[in-house]
Amino acid sequence: MFFYILLIRLAALFGHRKARLMVEGQKAISMANRQVTVNGRQIPKGAVWIHVSSVGEFEQARPLIEKSKIENPTTKIVLTFFSPSGYELRKNYDKVDAVLYLPFPTGSNAKRFLECLQPKMAIFVKYEFWPAYLKELKKRGIRTYSISAIFRPNQLFFRPWGKWYLRLLNCFTHIYVQDEGSLQLLQSHGIQRCSIVGDTRFDRVLEVKANGEKANRERLQPIAQFVEGCERVVIAGSSWPKDEELLVRYIADRPDTKLILVPHEIHEEHLHYLFNLLQGRYVTYTHATQTALLHAQVMVVDTIGLLSSIYRYGQVAYIGGGFGVGIHNTIEAAVYGVPVLFGPNYQHFREAKGLIAAGAARSIKNYKELEESLDTAFANYQEIGTKAATYVQRELGATEMIYNEIFN
Repeated sequence: MFFYILLIRLAALFGHRKARLMVEGQKAISMANRQVTVNGRQIPKGAVWIHVSSVGEFEQARPLIEKSKIENPTTKIVLTFFSPSGYELRKNYDKVDAVLYLPFPTGSNAKRFLECLQPKMAIFVKYEFWPAYLKELKKRGIRTYSISAIFRPNQLFFRPWGKWYLRLLNCFTHIYVQDEGSLQLLQSHGIQRCSIVGDTRFDRVLEVKANGEKANRERLQPIAQFVEGCERVVIAGSSWPKDEELLVRYIADRPDTKLILVPHEIHEEHLHYLFNLLQGRYVTYTHATQTALLHAQVMVVDTIGLLSSIYRYGQVAYIGGGFGVGIHNTIEAAVYGVPVLFGPNYQHFREAKGLIAAGAARSIKNYKELEESLDTAFANYQEIGTKAATYVQRELGATEMIYNEIFN
């Protein structure tokens, strides 16, 4: 951990944006006089401490946070992030009592943080397993949970040289896993305090579907005007260059098909790349005039915060990232009852495999497969979309089960 922290500090010195934000966030935290303060603001003692890595894990924690506040508004909750991207996006989240970076996970920091915070319980989301904090929580007898967790045989826990890491899992009071495979894997290695409840993200996407359009009604008007009267609309969420190249090629000879691109990156360099690729057939969301909306075949959504509500306007959803490190959120689209497509790197995503098994999604490796899959999806979008919505409905309920067990 010492060398990791040193690398972060060096990267910050050389101008790496995320490293700089992380170092600045760490400097803002003070752990003195048995009190945690951030920029001079005191963090409440005796709170429920929830830790997430970044944005995706936050979305898994969010249903539990908001349910606990509804059921008992006096509940104090402190939320920590490890990733700068997650913290910067949600640092003003108003359903918790404090949002801060996790102090670098060294033994001394863990001891001081828990001494000052004195949490009534700790909840870690999905892949967060910090040895220093878990050991100190166990030592202090603080109830500690892992939620929406998922385990695979190739993880360090289960390697012959990872026994010391496997023992960390005994620090948890209980581990709530997403699937049967994770449960069996844990139990086969002697971890018994675990059970299957599923993934809280399914509860979250249903809530977003119910409230998103109402909350964003005015902001969504350009989208609604763009797709009006068109029965072949592809929504491409969190797209990357390879995804975009294939999709633009697909619509080139199909004037009856419209494409809404919501790029993963909306910085100037990537937007210019898209504009060159589209050769004038586009309108940007932020400059959507009435005339431009009527004549464009592609809308580029050059702002954030709308994607989860945009999927309702398409007949097919394409989820980006599958030609890189991995796909983005598929159930965010599936909840709207649309067929879902994505690239080849989806094996680490349980929900993607579940959608494929349900007949609601396809993975593509090249343009030919994209073309065949999109043509099939448009021809059968109601039937395939029903399978997507049914799959999501079947996976609901994790938040309720977890809340009833750890908060009651």
